[in-house]
Amino acid sequence: MRAGVLCLQGAFREHCEVFATLGADVVEVRTPKHLTDLDALVLPGGESSTISHLLVTSGLREPLSQAIRNGLPTLGTCAGLIVLANEVLDGRPDQEPLCAIDLTARRNAYGRQVDSFEAPLDVKDLVGESFPGVFIRAPVIERVGPGVEVLAMHDDRAVLAREGNVWVTTFHPELANDFRIHEYFLQEVAA
Repeated sequence: MRAGVLCLQGAFREHCEVFATLGADVVEVRTPKHLTDLDALVLPGGESSTISHLLVTSGLREPLSQAIRNGLPTLGTCAGLIVLANEVLDGRPDQEPLCAIDLTARRNAYGRQVDSFEAPLDVKDLVGESFPGVFIRAPVIERVGPGVEVLAMHDDRAVLAREGNVWVTTFHPELANDFRIHEYFLQEVAA
């Protein structure tokens, strides 16, 4: 399994470590050539408007968008969700999402850094106890389209969802010291 991690900004190192622990061949994606022959890709948390800008300046925006449209399984966490969304509320005026999943995301909806928290999450089809959701300046999913499957909720809001080959979380599974979300994603990719 060749798992790529977008390594432009944000919590990419942690995703690389989780995938390596799960036995994947990790590819640090920094240029379009790094998208070649990937089985899966993660867009990490970080600062969504910065990631969006760096996708343009690195030349990755169009090749990445095309790879996702062509079926590359992609997991976006926190800021990665915002980058993948159809619509972004409270974003920068020049911030253009990739429109890879039919949902509306609101940036930093839970508040500032000091408002970060952890919450147990019951995830559909995830074996074992609840998953420790780590929410850091997290977005909120305001709307999901009819083709989007919600896999976990917190306070009556979707926090883990998927549509086709695109998965998104509002929380940071790479910071939970629990690899089950990444493992679940990779198992679905390999199926």
